[in-house]
Amino acid sequence: MHLSYLQTMLLGLLQGITELFPVSSLGHAVLVPAWVGGSLGKFVSDNNDSYLSITVAMHFASAIALFIVFRSRWVLLISSGLKGLGKKSMTPTHAHASRVFWLVLIATIPAGLLGIAFQKKLTNLFGDAKYTAIFLTINGIILIVAELLTGKGSTHLVANADEEIAKHIDIKRAIGIGFGQSAALFAGISRFGITMSAGLIRGLSHSVAADFAFLLSLPIIAAAAVVKLPHLAHLNGGLGPVLVGSLVSFCATYVSIKFLVKWFKTNTLYPFAIYCLLFGVFSIIKFA
Repeated sequence: MHLSYLQTMLLGLLQGITELFPVSSLGHAVLVPAWVGGSLGKFVSDNNDSYLSITVAMHFASAIALFIVFRSRWVLLISSGLKGLGKKSMTPTHAHASRVFWLVLIATIPAGLLGIAFQKKLTNLFGDAKYTAIFLTINGIILIVAELLTGKGSTHLVANADEEIAKHIDIKRAIGIGFGQSAALFAGISRFGITMSAGLIRGLSHSVAADFAFLLSLPIIAAAAVVKLPHLAHLNGGLGPVLVGSLVSFCATYVSIKFLVKWFKTNTLYPFAIYCLLFGVFSIIKFA
């Protein structure tokens, strides 16, 4: 069995739209085919290892779009981070950027190590719509709890996101966020959502918490790509459909980033939480 061009285009569009929304792109990559059924649903349930490699390819396309949108920010973070190793005197802007760079790397380590350690077990679990529906429902609850704990006023705007992150997130908390991000190894738990929720609880505004979540998305997706993309060389049906789907994912991600950056300047996670709860509960009823 292999996926058609139309199917990978659908999956690429789905991936691009949901990757940076706090609704779990992996969860949708499992549940939507399960609801659609037919050859697409059968491919997902019967070829979970190959399908996971395909979704990682589309995630990687999303990561490229993410880097392009925030390229000037990443140049500042990387250059400041490396400059900080030499303990050279830096302006406050570069000092904050250096700290954020290392916080991002530190927060990436737990998910990377756990992903490698439990890769086989996670792959076996991937593709099961029942468990994915349960995790998506839990994701909705996490988003609601984060909003309730932060209370009102957390949508305020700030002038310097790096300064706010450096102020509210230390190394210990970055490691904690990293372990929280590890929950997204289960399809249905949103990496972006759980990272943003952790940032909100630590006192970041919605816009800055979203900013930190955007930054954390890139390294872990790139790491997953290094591990899984070589598996595509043995994919039945060739790489053509995967490349087309990845291109669609890139374009859709680029558009969704622009929307989300504006959304979290003045809005909350509640709409996404309600959506996850509804989709998750209905999916539990269907696939349990």
